[in-house]
Amino acid sequence: MRRFWSWRIWVVVFLALALSSSRFIACAEKYRVSEERQRQLQEEKGRVHCSRSRSRTSRNIVSEYLMPFVESEKYTLPKSCRLHPDNDIYREQEGNIDELRPMQWQCRYCKKLFRSQVYLDMHFDNRHSENLDTSSNKCLADTCGALHCDYFDSLSSSKPKMQATCKPAVVEKNRHACEVLANTCFPAEKSPVAKKLNDFFKRQFCDAHTCKKKLKIYPRGSGIDRNRSLIYALSFFTIVVLALFYLVVYLHKRESGMLIKGLRRARSRPSFKGSKVQKD
Repeated sequence: MRRFWSWRIWVVVFLALALSSSRFIACAEKYRVSEERQRQLQEEKGRVHCSRSRSRTSRNIVSEYLMPFVESEKYTLPKSCRLHPDNDIYREQEGNIDELRPMQWQCRYCKKLFRSQVYLDMHFDNRHSENLDTSSNKCLADTCGALHCDYFDSLSSSKPKMQATCKPAVVEKNRHACEVLANTCFPAEKSPVAKKLNDFFKRQFCDAHTCKKKLKIYPRGSGIDRNRSLIYALSFFTIVVLALFYLVVYLHKRESGMLIKGLRRARSRPSFKGSKVQKD
């Protein structure tokens, strides 16, 4: 009887230990998962969820198709406008980029060189994230739907992008966002200039958000005077060509003159061929 109970006691003890160890392992795993989740939340808190490339596209659109007209009217964007430079989270970093040549980019903070802008963007994210103002929502990429960023990117692409099927819900959403931008950046009741720019913004960006008929995007075109740059380039090219032409003409005449002088000297020399030597 004693042996029987001792055997049962050992089984109970073993099962109790196994149950306790499994519970301990489960608690340890739960604690580890909780710690990992806390660490991920901390990383997510400090991470910027804003597309740098899309923000750059939006910035280029504003710089080319909006700001020249705004500056010509001597209008100042209010701070509440999403397109105001202070509302761009990447403004500080983008102002510290140098494109030395087509395949060489430089970071002004630490003077490091990179083969492409993609590597430089990764460098900014890893080494200079302290220069980003994450205190408020300043993601310029959020305005891409209103400003037709996809269309703008397709203009510089070697392969034209196929036009996607028009979705009324998406179009209506982008049109509403575009009109909100127009009314926030250029309040029509503020002044006649603001009303004029409000109408211009809606014609330039908002009217094309429709499925009913195909309207030209950016109908007013770019406010940048490209003809002046083209004239300067053609003038410089013409001057270089003329300089090379006159240099070739000068060298040709110089060589011809030296050849003629050489022939004249050769003819003026006395010829002793066939002459007889007189003997005394």
